[in-house]
Amino acid sequence: MFPPLPVLRAPPFPGIKPRVATVSIQRRDRSPGVITEARDDTDTLIAAIRTARVGGTFWAPAPPVLSGPMIVLCPQSAADTWVMVDDAVRDGAAGSILALLPDAAWARRVRRSLRDRGMSATIGDVDPWPVLQADTLMMAHGDDERVLLAQIAGVRVTVRSPGRFAPPSPRRAPTVIDRVFAELVAATVYRNPITGEPAGVSETVALLSDWRRLLDANRGIAVATGMAVWKRREIERFLWVGRDRPLRFVGSARTAVREARRGGGAIATWPSRSPPGLIEAADAAGVPVRLVEDGFIRSVGLGAACVPPLSIAVDSRGIHYDPSRPSDLEHLLANTVFDGVLCARADRLIRTIVDNGIGKYGAGRDELETEPRPDDRRRILVTGQVEDDLSVQLGGAGVASNLALLAAVRAYAGDAEIWYRPHPDVDAGLRRGAIVDDVARGYADRVVRGGTMATLFDQVDSVHVLTSLAGFEALLRGLPVVVHGQPFYAGWGLTHDLAPPVVRRGRRLTVTELAAGVLILYPRYLDPTSGLPCRPEWMTERLAHLDAGSQSVLTRLRGIQGWMRRMTRKGVKA
Repeated sequence: MFPPLPVLRAPPFPGIKPRVATVSIQRRDRSPGVITEARDDTDTLIAAIRTARVGGTFWAPAPPVLSGPMIVLCPQSAADTWVMVDDAVRDGAAGSILALLPDAAWARRVRRSLRDRGMSATIGDVDPWPVLQADTLMMAHGDDERVLLAQIAGVRVTVRSPGRFAPPSPRRAPTVIDRVFAELVAATVYRNPITGEPAGVSETVALLSDWRRLLDANRGIAVATGMAVWKRREIERFLWVGRDRPLRFVGSARTAVREARRGGGAIATWPSRSPPGLIEAADAAGVPVRLVEDGFIRSVGLGAACVPPLSIAVDSRGIHYDPSRPSDLEHLLANTVFDGVLCARADRLIRTIVDNGIGKYGAGRDELETEPRPDDRRRILVTGQVEDDLSVQLGGAGVASNLALLAAVRAYAGDAEIWYRPHPDVDAGLRRGAIVDDVARGYADRVVRGGTMATLFDQVDSVHVLTSLAGFEALLRGLPVVVHGQPFYAGWGLTHDLAPPVVRRGRRLTVTELAAGVLILYPRYLDPTSGLPCRPEWMTERLAHLDAGSQSVLTRLRGIQGWMRRMTRKGVKA
């Protein structure tokens, strides 16, 4: 016989084996395991669970929430249902009746009968937390985990029979603290599924809370479009909402709008690959659209080389690289109260990133041959970009090419020593924006290839960018940054901005506060080893030690394609 399911357990994330995602094991002998939390901390644990709204099948669809007081029935059979209904009527319980029925053959017949009598019912697993309200009365059996969750939420419970969560009443009835300590602390062993190491119950609640926020943010997504086939497995994990069926990917705007209306939700789309007419069709149908883009610490390897992302951002207002309209990131940076706990996390994350040389496409430092520094000349790094990238088109503030950026930097910087670093996707021959070296040297003293961005940052005095993420990475390392465009990190008092200001960005931030919003609050992350959603701290720790040597067939083919483009480009005169 298998031990019972723990109350605090992991959602069934798509494509993740249960043994990988497991966060807890219920001890078969019910005797205390390794206890890291003191009994006196149980009230704090109860408050944390109540705030996080985790436990039970919290990832399942939300049940209908009736107006006014509710009587929530949790029966185990058809006969049990009618006994509960009769008890509620006989006891004069006030409220509309909602029955949470198990997925059993009898449940469909009972649901029809309940509805005929003006009552509500739902079948199968549901998220228990929406009905755990102050004016709810729950009727359940003692072996139903929702009894314990109701007690944690402070909801009245009528227990119909003794069981795991409501034993026969002894002379002194156990308190909620007694039950929570016995069930969630003493009788359950926890593990961190990202590290595989033992964990405490408080750490597990924090992890489940992160997952809950991710699921809640995804609840309104009904369909996805514009997602490349090679990244769909990761996108499905990022956007999973707890459904039994997988997220549906469609190709046309018409199909996306139809499915979104049918599912009563939003369309998630990758802006640069959105089907033609999507935004207009969605607006006309009143369907919301959420824009999906790479996160700021993305992967080990290039996106243009078909390396799937380990981080994305999902934006309901706009997207971070479009300064013409608000975005969720801009809203976070303008309005968040950055408390001490969040700022401490951000400071630790910055140290991890800087110490390990982590950037958007990888980690580490390497050797870069340097030329002797000229007498007292400032050394400026200019980072090239993909010229048809939407961040350049929307946020370039009139500077549309890498050559134009180089010319602007030379005009601004006078006799400074300028190093130009081509974008890796462009230099790999995979994207637009290449400048023949002889032309680039008309403005730059050196065209730099090889060496990570972290290595380059160590050797320059300042950085000039258009909208490149390198500007944000330079801020994390304390370098002065001059911005010629309007990237997401400009306008907060941390950069020298040459483009017209974005009027919505009037707040003055510290680098720590900027990092908290940009790296912790805005994106989502996947652990590259387990595939589970994780915090940025865990993802960056993995990246610091991850081997980037293995490549998929598609990645190798893209490398060959890039090599052919580079050979063709070398054969063309400047």
